[in-house]
Amino acid sequence: MLIRLKSSNTIKMDSIISYVQDKYIEKKEFPDFSAGDSVIVYYEIKEGDGKSRIQFFAGTVIQRRGSGATEMFTVRKMSGNVGVERIFPMNMPSLQKVEVKKRGKVRRARIFYFRKLRGKKARIREKQTLGKRA
Repeated sequence: MLIRLKSSNTIKMDSIISYVQDKYIEKKEFPDFSAGDSVIVYYEIKEGDGKSRIQFFAGTVIQRRGSGATEMFTVRKMSGNVGVERIFPMNMPSLQKVEVKKRGKVRRARIFYFRKLRGKKARIREKQTLGKRA
């Protein structure tokens, strides 16, 4: 889509959107994580009387999608026998921090098959990292 200004200049809509995103949307620094990682997401909840508190959501990252200001990630946890999924936009103002507890070893970027697994089958192998030996 092209926008015509009063002069004969034409500006692409993508460049306008990227300019606004860079200038006005604040960027938050989060650790690198991907599908299969166990994370704890801390976010702010605002209650009725102007009070706010920090709540956390711990689970496994199912997918990470989008880029820039529209990037989102989905976290899934089991609450009893019921699976609960929550989608978090990366630039959500109430998102406080993301902690990576475990790095998972999976072969896909979106592990939707994880929804059907129960019990021991729902385990994800931990990614081995090379570290210094003591």
